[in-house]
Amino acid sequence: MKLSPATERYILHWGEMGTRWGVNRSVAQVHALLYLSPKPIPADEIAETLSMARSNVSTSLKELQGWGLVQMTHALGDRRDHFVSKKDLWDVLMIIVEERKRREIDPTVTMLRECVAEAEHDREIDPEVKKRIQTTLEFVESMTGWYDQVKRIPKPTLLALVKLGDKITRFIRR
Repeated sequence: MKLSPATERYILHWGEMGTRWGVNRSVAQVHALLYLSPKPIPADEIAETLSMARSNVSTSLKELQGWGLVQMTHALGDRRDHFVSKKDLWDVLMIIVEERKRREIDPTVTMLRECVAEAEHDREIDPEVKKRIQTTLEFVESMTGWYDQVKRIPKPTLLALVKLGDKITRFIRR
């Protein structure tokens, strides 16, 4: 598969952005290639196109499948597994946010609840420290509650809200 200069630049940049977001560069590049591709691609072709080791591609595909961003599919007359990425960027965003919440925020909420419970019985802890831990827990729970509400809003409604932008703020101020 020959990449155009713009496609190559997109994939390289997506890999760079992935590292800034805490995602392995190879994983991000494989995702970018599959997102841009108009058809499913077998792993060996991904490896060749991106000049990556086949094992690196395999590991990246497993991670992307674990996130629910990539699925395996098959092509008639070809025994190899082919891979395809979700194409709807809103779906991609929501999957990433949900996975990050599950992997990062949910354990933090659990830890904060444990810290609040521990601090409740700790006579040595400074009251200001106890209050800050409690405030952190309340803030994170508030944000996750807001997220849970937002994710239940139908996609067309959410997209309309995004397009409204700061018009919502002006409306609320009235």
